[in-house]
Amino acid sequence: MQISDLQPILQRQFGAALDMLEKQIHNCPDELWTRPLWENSTTEPGFSDFWYIAFHTLFFLDLYLFGSYQGFQPPAPFTLDELDPAGVLPERVYSRKELLDYLRYCRGKCHSYIEGLTEERALENCHLTWGDPPYLELLIDNIRHVQEHNAQLGLFLGQHGIQGKWVSQAK
Repeated sequence: MQISDLQPILQRQFGAALDMLEKQIHNCPDELWTRPLWENSTTEPGFSDFWYIAFHTLFFLDLYLFGSYQGFQPPAPFTLDELDPAGVLPERVYSRKELLDYLRYCRGKCHSYIEGLTEERALENCHLTWGDPPYLELLIDNIRHVQEHNAQLGLFLGQHGIQGKWVSQAK
């Protein structure tokens, strides 16, 4: 199997994960936007809020598509505070529009990075604080990370009577 065989698969699966995330963000009512996904948690206030989980998902999607801390910069108004080892919340709650704009940005980046994926890039090690995976493995881990948080957001919305829909692959 060659990289050109994997590219359409990666495009469809990233697209499906992002379609689901987009629906979660759209479907979250305003009154739940700043509510924690889990009430009895040792997580500090704010870090389990719906908006924050959606932001965190997009930030790391963006970072892992880039493949390196060095040179990475999210688009405005987002900052690198998410990488602070002390665990710093953004200075304010990001709006639905800001997160949907970030999602569209990440979707475009995802499409262009996968379209331009070469064998060399796929095998190139990415140096992250938690390991040095090859870029192709990081892409697969990235899909899993988006889906992990999709599941959390979907469960939360479902507990409030808002049903989501599984997307098996993007069109």
